[in-house]
Amino acid sequence: MAAARACLVALAVAAALFLEGTAAAGNAGAAPLKQRRRQLLRQRQVRSHLKRLNKAPLATIESPDGDLIDCVHISNQPAFDHPFLKNHTIQMRPAYHPEGLYDESKVASQQQTQTITQMWHQNGKCPEDTIPIRRTKKEDVLRASSVRRYGKKRHRSTPNPMSVDPDMLNESGHQHAIAYVEGDKYYGAKATINVWQPKIEQANEFSLSQLWILGGSFGQDLNSIEAGWQVSPDLYGDNNTRLFTYWTSDAYQATGCYNLLCSGFIQINNQIAMGASIFPISNYGGSQYDINILVWKDPKEGNWWLQFDG
Repeated sequence: MAAARACLVALAVAAALFLEGTAAAGNAGAAPLKQRRRQLLRQRQVRSHLKRLNKAPLATIESPDGDLIDCVHISNQPAFDHPFLKNHTIQMRPAYHPEGLYDESKVASQQQTQTITQMWHQNGKCPEDTIPIRRTKKEDVLRASSVRRYGKKRHRSTPNPMSVDPDMLNESGHQHAIAYVEGDKYYGAKATINVWQPKIEQANEFSLSQLWILGGSFGQDLNSIEAGWQVSPDLYGDNNTRLFTYWTSDAYQATGCYNLLCSGFIQINNQIAMGASIFPISNYGGSQYDINILVWKDPKEGNWWLQFDG
C-alpha cells in the first residue's frame, strides 16, 4: 500500500494410565478419552497457528469495536513465511501506475461522498515502517471447520457469470448479482463500491460487495484476485462491515486466503488494516460512503497491486 489514504499491496498429548478393569468399564471410557485427545490436539493446533499469524508488534491499538490492531514491522509480516519470499526485497512502490486514475486533485474537487476510514483510526495510527494487522483471536480460529481451513473459502464451484442458468449460479446456496466483462487480456480493473451493513440473520451467512478479477478456466486452474467489503460473522465474529481481500491460484483448493491470514500477500501501507471495520457506513436516505478499489498488474515487474482509497 502507499501514499495518503491509499493502500497498495503486492499481489503473496496428555498421556493417561489406566488400570485394567472390566470390559464394560473399558468401553465406557474409550469414547470420552478419544474425545479429550482430539480436544487437546485441536487446542495445540490453534495455539501454534495463532503464534504463526500474530507476529510480535511494535505497538498495539485497541479499536472501539474490540479489535486489536498490531503494528508489525513491515519485514516481519506473515507474507514472508512463504518459502518463495525468503530474502525478498520489498518493492515499496509500483514501477507502473495506470494513468488518469486516482488523481488526487481531481478527487478532491469532484468527490460527492464523504471521507471513509477504519474504526481503529479513532484510537491511533501505526508508525512508519510498520503495517497494521488485525490480531487473530482463538475464538476466530475455533469458528472454522478446522485450523487448516481457517481464513479460506469453502471449496465450491465458482459461479461462471457467462452461465445463463440461474440454478448453476445458486447451487452453493449463494445469491449473486454480477456485472462482468470478458475479453482477450485484462491487466486490471477499478470499482467504486457503496458501503453498507446488510443484516445477517444466521452466523454462517455472509454478504459482500467486491471487485473480482479471474484468470484461467472455471476449473482447477482458476486464478482469482478479490477485494471489497464484507459482513461475515463466521470469519470475524460480528456483523461489522469490513475491508477484505482474497486470492487463490488453484480455484480455492490449497492456495490463498482472506486478508493476511496466510503467506504470500505483501502489504506496504501503514494506514489500512485488512479485515478491519470500515467506518462510517451509508444510511438509507442519508449520507453515502464509497470505497474505491484499483487492482492492476505492473508490466515491468510482473506484480499485481491493489490500491484502496476512501
